[in-house]
Amino acid sequence: MQAHSSQPGYHWAMPGGRPLTKPAPFFGQRMAAFRVAKGLSQAQLAEELGMKRDLVAYYERSAKNPSLELVKKVADFFGVTVGEMLNDVSRAKRKPGPPSQFAQLAARLDQLPRAKQKVVAEILEGFLKQAG
Repeated sequence: MQAHSSQPGYHWAMPGGRPLTKPAPFFGQRMAAFRVAKGLSQAQLAEELGMKRDLVAYYERSAKNPSLELVKKVADFFGVTVGEMLNDVSRAKRKPGPPSQFAQLAARLDQLPRAKQKVVAEILEGFLKQAG
């Protein structure tokens, strides 16, 4: 005889493990966000970092004080700075109002091909040397 359960069955999109009772530490949230943005599973990230999947899950969900060595290793893997791993740059305070003229020029410069960016940088370096 088969027992009937009121709980829904397994579904592939359901997260594994027990539901969290409190929010993950900030480093873990950032680590998980970078991992998901890169399209990696915890197991894939663990393999890339040379650790077990359970340890990645621990850092993402529970670890409040990861070692600097680990933070640097994770930051290097994702191509970000340690500061970006530890700080919420989206919450950084900005001046109110429109961007400065320099910020607008910098944004336009970012749109140029690398070769043209290099030319502009050389001109600017030369001007700053003369002015300094």
